[in-house]
Amino acid sequence: MEPILVVLAVIVLGLLVLLGASVRVVTQYERGVVLRFGRLRGELRQPGLTLIAPVADRLHKVNMQVVTMPVPAQEGITRDNVTVKVDAVVYFKVYDPVRVVVGVQSYQSAIAQVAQASLRSIIGKSELDDLLSNRERLNQGLELMLDSPAVDWGIHIDRVDIKDVALPESMKRSMSRQAEAERERRSRVITAEGELQASEKLAQAAEVMTQHPAALQLRLLQTVVEVAAEKNSTLVLPFPVELLRFLERSTPDEPSSGDAAAPTELPAPRPAGSLRSPPSTTTANGH
Repeated sequence: MEPILVVLAVIVLGLLVLLGASVRVVTQYERGVVLRFGRLRGELRQPGLTLIAPVADRLHKVNMQVVTMPVPAQEGITRDNVTVKVDAVVYFKVYDPVRVVVGVQSYQSAIAQVAQASLRSIIGKSELDDLLSNRERLNQGLELMLDSPAVDWGIHIDRVDIKDVALPESMKRSMSRQAEAERERRSRVITAEGELQASEKLAQAAEVMTQHPAALQLRLLQTVVEVAAEKNSTLVLPFPVELLRFLERSTPDEPSSGDAAAPTELPAPRPAGSLRSPPSTTTANGH
């Protein structure tokens, strides 16, 4: 009995080992590709428990999640002869597990190499201003350059983003000076425009004061009030000629007869020789 029990125990143990070697677990974000003696076997294995033939079959699990792959900084010379270092990040996912297993040896390594080569190519085709300000268009160009070979490998490129553009220190200083000069130019233009608008308004105000001299007088009084508020010990007040002319026109030349009596005319003075009295003559009565 004992040898029989030993044989049964060995058989059961062997069956358990074969069963353990035959059962595989495919997670929800994976798909299984089975190769039997190196040849593609059957359809994709879906998530859950799956059975394979021990020794004969090999199960390759393919991750279907979106993979984030950083691209190391690549140094290159732009089209306007500026040396820069640019790094990026690639987002991709597998849409055909069979092609990933059969068509390419290591799809992640292949994507990394293509991304580096494409990044260096896009640096040489672009100018520095495009790398700094027009990244969206460059990202789309990189995505197209990567997606073309990746489709044959069963990979879809979701997006490509340029993360950073490293410039030489000399170029940074030059750009700082350029930006400062641009800000100074804008400041001067804005100041000149303000002075032009102010001069136009002053010209309009001068025309109004010319047509209405009373406005000039009011402005003069306002200036006096503003200067007096400063508590100055000495006040020098200019008196415009236009205000004098206005006051002359406002003052009547002769008062009317009803307001005041006309002055009495004085007799004209006599000549100096007429001051002596004529000699008196007497008439004698018979004498």
